[in-house]
Amino acid sequence: MDDLLNIIEKLEYYQRLMAEMVPKEGYAFHRLVIKNGLTEEEVEEFYNLCDVMSKKIEKQKAEEFVYNTPLFKEFEKELHSELNVIEVVDSCLAQNIYPTLMQQLKKSL
Repeated sequence: MDDLLNIIEKLEYYQRLMAEMVPKEGYAFHRLVIKNGLTEEEVEEFYNLCDVMSKKIEKQKAEEFVYNTPLFKEFEKELHSELNVIEVVDSCLAQNIYPTLMQQLKKSL
């Protein structure tokens, strides 16, 4: 059993090393996911959150609602506890993930 635990720890270490090998200007969000040890399910929850927030922002735009602070606070509250909202917004913008949503959220930083 100790051998299995050692192998897992080694793989986790290699994973962190590989995340550092990814160029800083590419895949910033993926690096953030690896750095914070998020699972596939947690990343899917993040994408679902972004889908919901994107729809809300489109609705607000259609209603000519100009304040993004409530939406930002909701996004921040629903964001996985391991993630920092500033890092998420910046990394998603760098990787072009939900750019319209992230640009609106960035205005509230």
